[in-house]
Amino acid sequence: MSQRLDNFTKWLNQNDYSFAFLTEPKNVFYFTGFMCDPHERLLGLAVFQDGEPFLVCPNMEVSQAKQSGWPHLIIGYDDHEDPWKTIHSKMKERFTSPSMKAAIEMDTLPYARAQKLQQMFDHAQFFAAEPGVNQLRNIKDETELSSLRKAAELADFAISVGAGAIKKGKTEQALVAEIEYELKKRGCEGMSFATTVLTGDKTAAPHGHPSDRQIREGDFVLFDLGVIVDGYCSDITRTFAYKHISDEQQKIYDTVLKAEEAAIRAAKPGTEIGAVDRAARTLITEAGYGDYFTHRIGHGLGLGIHEAPSMSSNNTAQLETGMVFTIEPGIYVPSIGGVRIEDDIYLGENGAETLTNYPKTLQIID
Repeated sequence: MSQRLDNFTKWLNQNDYSFAFLTEPKNVFYFTGFMCDPHERLLGLAVFQDGEPFLVCPNMEVSQAKQSGWPHLIIGYDDHEDPWKTIHSKMKERFTSPSMKAAIEMDTLPYARAQKLQQMFDHAQFFAAEPGVNQLRNIKDETELSSLRKAAELADFAISVGAGAIKKGKTEQALVAEIEYELKKRGCEGMSFATTVLTGDKTAAPHGHPSDRQIREGDFVLFDLGVIVDGYCSDITRTFAYKHISDEQQKIYDTVLKAEEAAIRAAKPGTEIGAVDRAARTLITEAGYGDYFTHRIGHGLGLGIHEAPSMSSNNTAQLETGMVFTIEPGIYVPSIGGVRIEDDIYLGENGAETLTNYPKTLQIID
């Protein structure tokens, strides 16, 4: 954690930012090793160009923060107290001039909290902390990669549970329950997001919700799920068929699989991110389904289920060694159903390594 803080401090100095104040729990965890869900309470990390950083958290969490290994100042507060008063006092000890440049999380910091910071420094200029944070979080170290591998292995297991539970008349919600029950028995600390199981024409909704719809013959059955290990997320999608499928369904599946394989081949260090999306999109369009691929090819993966980089067709940034992201093309035809195939990818020096390894050849469940 100290190396991460050192690197972030270097970024502050390079941009002449006097300090950064971070409140997004995943960012706080990344730099401190302290995992906390503060609910409505304030959790914050102040990092300075020079001088000791400090952590702000509810008093009920202080002992856990210490146990996490955070060696610096911790400001605890009770529910009836205003932590901003103490923060202001500590900031006044560091700064005598109200004019400065500071970094905050523009995308996630609530307006009321941004106002609290502005009131401390009337003439301060605030800038986005995300470029500096994402620059570090985008590149995974060996410890992070180990956790991501374990999360991917559990995701593969979850898909195998789901595939084995497919039976006529079983509901989407029942499949969700069976998957999560088996994961809990294996010590799963949580799901990356709400487990998705969709059947039949519902598979044509990229972000559909499981219901009491029962599996029927000729259905696609789509599983989209992820598992958390040590705070790090996995994300996998597999699509199966029940009993039999039409020629059109087979064509859709084969097209998505070829598109995913093409995108994985395109993912190399130094490649423009948009080119990965286009590798899949071009193939899907040429097959006649361009209008039915309605989202980007993927997203960054780590402590967040969706984090930088955005794997969209217009992203001109280059892929870098150490990045982890998803590749997940899909075709969604309302009258037929949808297919998505998704894997977690680690970008090594020699190219893409697939972390999720459940088979992708179409399985027709009898």
